[in-house]
This record gives sequence, C-alpha cells and structure tokens, in this order.
Amino acid sequence: MAAHTSQSVAKAAGDDVENDVAARGRSRRTDSRNPGGLRRALATHWYAWAMITPVVLVLGVIIGWPLVRGIYLSLTDANERNVSRTIGVRHIEATYEFVGLDNYVDVISDPVFLQRLVWTVVWTVACVSITFTLGLVLANMLNRDFKGRAAYRMALILPWAVPGFVSVFAWRFLFNRDNGILNKILDGGGIAAIPWLDDPTWAKFSVIAVNVWLGVPFMMVALLGGLQSIPGELYEAAEMDGASPWQRFRHITLPGLRAVSMTVILLSTIWTFNMFPVIFLLTRGGPGDSTEILVTQAFREAFITSPRDFAVSATWGVLILLLLMIFALVYRRSLRKQGEVW
Repeated sequence: MAAHTSQSVAKAAGDDVENDVAARGRSRRTDSRNPGGLRRALATHWYAWAMITPVVLVLGVIIGWPLVRGIYLSLTDANERNVSRTIGVRHIEATYEFVGLDNYVDVISDPVFLQRLVWTVVWTVACVSITFTLGLVLANMLNRDFKGRAAYRMALILPWAVPGFVSVFAWRFLFNRDNGILNKILDGGGIAAIPWLDDPTWAKFSVIAVNVWLGVPFMMVALLGGLQSIPGELYEAAEMDGASPWQRFRHITLPGLRAVSMTVILLSTIWTFNMFPVIFLLTRGGPGDSTEILVTQAFREAFITSPRDFAVSATWGVLILLLLMIFALVYRRSLRKQGEVW
C-alpha cells in the first residue's frame, strides 16, 4: 500500500513537471510569434506615427540642432575673429578652441549676471502677477450677461491681435518725453513731463506696463474659458445657502480655475522671462543698462559688442534654459505636492 502511494505521488509530481515544461514551451512559442512592444505600437498606430514624424523632424532641425550647436559653442572661445568665414574668394578656417566650463565660471562670477538675473526675476514676477490679476478681473466682468458684451470682448482682445512690434512702437510714441500724448495730457494738468524712457525707474515701470498691456488679453481669454466651464448650479446652490459674493469667488471660482491658472501662469512666466521684443524695441536695455534682462544681454554679446562673442552669448542662452528648466521642475513638484497632476 505504501509503495503504491509513493508511486502515485511520484507520478503526480512527474505530471506537474511535464505540464510546467509544456507551459513554458507554449509561452516561448507565443512570445516568439508576438511582435515587440515598439513593433506592436507601430503596427497599431502607424498612421499617427506617420503624421507626427515630419513635425518631429522639423523640430529636430529647427530646435534640436541650434540647441546642440549652442551648447557646443558655450564650451569654446568662439568669437567673430576666430570662427570660419569667407572674405571674397578666400575661406578662413575656424581657430577657436575648446575651453570647457570656463565661460560658465566667468559669466556666473561676473556681477553683471546677478544684476541681470535679479531684474529679470523682478520683471517676470511683476508682469505675471499684474497680468493675472487684471485678466481675472476682466474675465469675471465679461462672464456676466450685459448689453454690448461681445463688443467689449473684441475691444479687450484687440491688443493681442495687433503685432507686438506695432504695439511697442505705438507705446514708444506715447512715452516720448517731448511730443508724447501722455506728457501732453500731464502738461495740460500742470504736471511736469515725466522722463518715461530716460529715467531708470520710470523706464522699468514703462516696460512692465507695455508687457502687461500685451499679456492681459491672452490671460483674460484663457481665464474666461475656465470660468465658463464651471457649472452654474454651484453658484446657485451657494447663493441659496447664503454665501456672499466673496465666499462664492473664494470657494467656487478660484478652485474651478486652478487647472487653467496653473497652465497660464507657467506659460506666462516662460514667455515673460524671454520677452525680448518689449525690452529691445522700447528701451534697447536703457537708459544705460537699467532694463537689460538675461535674453537681451545674450543678444548684446552676440550682435552688438565688438568683437561679437558667440561663446559667451551661447553661455547666457544655456543658463537661461537651465533656469527655466529648474523653475519648471520646482513648479511641477509643488503642484504634485498639492495633489495636482501636470
């Protein structure tokens, strides 16, 4: 009886081993017949891949190559005297050399970098905060039903439709010390003319005002779309419960706009940090260098100073990119801590 039982146990164990081996064989055969994850994705979504491939290639050429080239130049001592150039029929080869991180050490240790960085941060925070506040106020006003609402919307969006350089030149005429409309109005009221673009403090105020003028329409449209996505039943229920307008704004409007606000604040921060046209066209960084930001300083190194220093300009550009990447990562982490997905 014991021998019979042990034979049964051994047979059962043998059957289990054979079944396991057979299962592994079938699994290998199945895996060999199934394509890999990438091949399967290509086979399933080949049309989508075909559509985005040209975009990826164009972005690689327009953004990828200049970025790689800029990083490489920032590690050299390239300037207009030692880069390759052609004079008539004579071609002169490049003689610049690899210097490693020397340019980064020189730029960061230069007091000019800290000055430009501080003013760039102040300029960005001031522009984004004022633009967001005004955009939110205007969006709340235009979200209500009143006569002529469409006309007001078109009028407020108009600054966004006008090309930026046209708006900046118009404001330059308005800020003119001798013939500008603003000083004419002040003169009519017995107030002395203000040196809008000739005094460092007033010049900073002026560039912030113009950038806010250009940025409010985008902020208003984005926030207006967010307001219209908030269910009206929430406001009706809160009003029936006796909530004040401020309480409805605080507990319904602001939470309902959180997703939109996070996006527009991030985009506005990046755009303002790199807002070259307003500074350059309105003040050219002046008076002196009081309104120079990081991006205009990079432009000055590459196209204005003599000799033009391409390596230092590229170094400023890479540092700007690193600062924005650090900001985006910190911003994303803070949002994730608040439970927001971005």
